[in-house]
Amino acid sequence: MKLARTYLLLAIIATLFNIAVQDLCTRVYAGPYHLLLAMIVGTGAGLVLKYVLDKRYIFRFRADNLGHDSRVFVLYATAGLATTVIFWGFEFGFNHLFGSREGRYLGAGLGLGIGYLCKYQLDKRYVFTSVAA
Repeated sequence: MKLARTYLLLAIIATLFNIAVQDLCTRVYAGPYHLLLAMIVGTGAGLVLKYVLDKRYIFRFRADNLGHDSRVFVLYATAGLATTVIFWGFEFGFNHLFGSREGRYLGAGLGLGIGYLCKYQLDKRYVFTSVAA
């Protein structure tokens, strides 16, 4: 139960960070494809933060060296591709339905929440294993 609470807290932190980075991007740049650009930058920022938090506080993972850590990060990012589709689908969908920043971010939060539930299982089974070493 403690692990689930910790994972939930870290997912909330990463979600808020992702959305904050997106919001900053849309405030700085409002030109063509601003939403897509903001989502890409926010997703990248959230991915790196979530990786650092997950490997330390959830999986207690220690890489042997930078090369090992890089390989595990690539697996982590690859496992996140399907969950990113879920997250982006909700964010774009809510943006289309509500046409507002608040609606879009609500969709992003829901999509990230669902995605993180799936992502934990993928990470546990395929990323943070002895095979990944």
